[in-house]
Amino acid sequence: MSRAGALREGRASPPRTALSLPALPAGLMTLPGVYRPQADTLLLAEALAQEELGPRTDALEIGTGTGALALHAADRGARVTAVDVSWPAVVTARLNSLRRRLPLRVLHGDFAERTAGCRFDLVITNPPYVPAPGDRLPSRGPSRAWDAGPDGRGVIDRICAEAPALLRSGGVLLMVHSGMCGAEETLERLARAGLAAGVTATASVPWGPVLRSRRAWLEQQGLAAEAEEREELVIIRAESR
Repeated sequence: MSRAGALREGRASPPRTALSLPALPAGLMTLPGVYRPQADTLLLAEALAQEELGPRTDALEIGTGTGALALHAADRGARVTAVDVSWPAVVTARLNSLRRRLPLRVLHGDFAERTAGCRFDLVITNPPYVPAPGDRLPSRGPSRAWDAGPDGRGVIDRICAEAPALLRSGGVLLMVHSGMCGAEETLERLARAGLAAGVTATASVPWGPVLRSRRAWLEQQGLAAEAEEREELVIIRAESR
């Protein structure tokens, strides 16, 4: 059984979404090599829409890509810092901020290094989570936006470890990732870090071209069942106590 299948057969199912909420800014530009908003972005946007934001909210987006989610938070009045390791993504987010006339502080580099000593009321992230052969994360190219090591947790685990230092008391982490890379493990890591965490929403989406190209390897690793065609996305919400 795949890890996604095990999650589906576990605890009571959280709410599912039809991914139809028009929460993302319209008319975003995307430079070549930058991850375009997709189903996981929309699912995270729906979760973000349920959080209270305002002028006193300091928010951080880890791996901003086009800046879609950061701009959504800024449009609701939050003071937003967005970080990405990709220069094309940083430039894209800055350009979209100018086009939308919304203030964003967009930083290039490792999220923990660039935000050292800062704390936030809200951290949102759609990290790389696609399982990929090889132990090293890609250091360049579009695959940096999705490849995350053999178990898909190369970036997720770092976020879990750094979350307590990023959040103020009562602050919230919102993270989306695939059920394929272990939502239960994410919950356990966040709980060990002292956060109250749970799965608040899921969605089932068709496999994209990257997963389809790795079908044989995913099945060999026990990450996908034979003939599996859909991926379960999960929203993890964790609150600092």
